[in-house]
Amino acid sequence: MLNLQLRRSSLSLAVSGLLFAALSQPVTANVTQEIEDALNFYHYGHNGAIKLDLNYRFENVNQDAGLAKTANANTARLRLGFLSPTFYGLQAFAEYEGNLALEEDYNSTRNFQTQYSTVVDPDMNEINQLWLAYTGIPDNIFKVGRQRIKLDDDRFIGNVGWRQMEMTYDSVLITHNNQTLFGLVANVGYIGNVQSIRSTQESIELPFINLNYKVGDYGNVVAYGYWMDYTEKSNWENSNQTYGLRATCCTKPLDSIKISENFGVVYTAEWSFQSDYGHGEVAYDVDRYNFMAGVSAYGIMFQGAVEQLDGTGVNKHFDTPLGTNHAFQGWADLFLVTPNNGIRDVFGTVMIPFQRGDIVLTGVYHEFSDDTGQLDYGNEWNFQVTKKIWQTLFIIS
Repeated sequence: MLNLQLRRSSLSLAVSGLLFAALSQPVTANVTQEIEDALNFYHYGHNGAIKLDLNYRFENVNQDAGLAKTANANTARLRLGFLSPTFYGLQAFAEYEGNLALEEDYNSTRNFQTQYSTVVDPDMNEINQLWLAYTGIPDNIFKVGRQRIKLDDDRFIGNVGWRQMEMTYDSVLITHNNQTLFGLVANVGYIGNVQSIRSTQESIELPFINLNYKVGDYGNVVAYGYWMDYTEKSNWENSNQTYGLRATCCTKPLDSIKISENFGVVYTAEWSFQSDYGHGEVAYDVDRYNFMAGVSAYGIMFQGAVEQLDGTGVNKHFDTPLGTNHAFQGWADLFLVTPNNGIRDVFGTVMIPFQRGDIVLTGVYHEFSDDTGQLDYGNEWNFQVTKKIWQTLFIIS
């Protein structure tokens, strides 16, 4: 059976925007809206901005007896950034990121506390983002430098936002966004270096393409290709090439295709193919299947889903080394790397909103097995409560 980890995370605060905007306003009934308006520089606002992001978290990991000592990670993360004003279509952004371990009874993978369970939040400082963007051509953004990249549901390329030190990329990214006329968002780019959640550098040669076409009110169709070639020998086995097709609705957890005033439906249907590439030393080819169907009734969302990543042996399994894998196969993070026999995750999700969606209660149940369904890996329950404090605070990509 599965040795489950219990993770508890609480008291998370994030504030992002112009500090002086809040300080200069009188206390009035509409002060919240005034602050939001001052902070809202979405899509490269012309006047620039200062960003402050504070995140405190306590995370406890308690594994079965004998595996490791109980971990208590008591950490506080600061991000401080400056977005320049726009000058002839050019705009720059620089952001510092630092994580302070207030209590270090955990294995961060860099603090040599290997007797404890792992919480990958090292006590480190780094330049999290440093990029230059050009927006002088309508419907296009050209962006070069260290940046955050999040594609689709972050399964293949994401920022691992759950961790204190996020993953960012030294890269070139071209985004063409013409949803009004053609319904198309195209992201084409090249990644030459990965700054990982451990605050380490991983050299890679990764061209990619992601084409997202909006099909009216019925969802989106996505086609993608990722060619990952890790150039350092320690990471060669992570090299792979992946192609896929995805149809989905909807992008937000509680959105749906309305079939009446109080009822709606959601869906995802996705197939991916992966094989060896570049410096990968083992030849293989495997598939991934991802299907979800759900219904919303009076604001409550019910979903049933299955995701399967195939595996045919050592270093012959479907992997997503740059994905936000915490969001998949259970929040205990036991399957961040696909087992040699693959994994089939059959799960159900219930999301219940309160106070007009400001509070959302989520419950998820997982059944894990190998990709044939014959080898039982175990099961897992996940529960989460989120509370919206501000409507718009995260404003800089």
